[in-house]
Amino acid sequence: MRLLHTMLRVADMDRSIAFYTSVLGMELLRQQDFPEGRFTLAFVGFNNEKDGAVIELTHNWDVSKYELGTGFGHIAIGVDDVYEACEKIRIKGGEVVREAGPMKGGTSVIAFVKDPDGYMIELLEGR
Repeated sequence: MRLLHTMLRVADMDRSIAFYTSVLGMELLRQQDFPEGRFTLAFVGFNNEKDGAVIELTHNWDVSKYELGTGFGHIAIGVDDVYEACEKIRIKGGEVVREAGPMKGGTSVIAFVKDPDGYMIELLEGR
């Protein structure tokens, strides 16, 4: 068994694809409309789906906003340098909501950014 993907519901597919590809540097792996079901799926990731887990973005055509709820925590992405990653994300228009620095009570260097729908993404150094 292996982890295939994590699915996120998004309000604006183009805006979300732009964030995950242009701001975070993932690739759009595939995208398909399902007119009978009135939704679109797009898969983004750093690797192809055979080599690593990816994110499935789901846009339901008749929904313009989602409530994130209290159960979801975050998606984690390993980076070489969290400080540099935050600066690049900020330059590309991304929102850094927790600046790079040591984790409270620990030594791991982390930061958090928010995607266009409000999902939290943790950046972890050296992973």
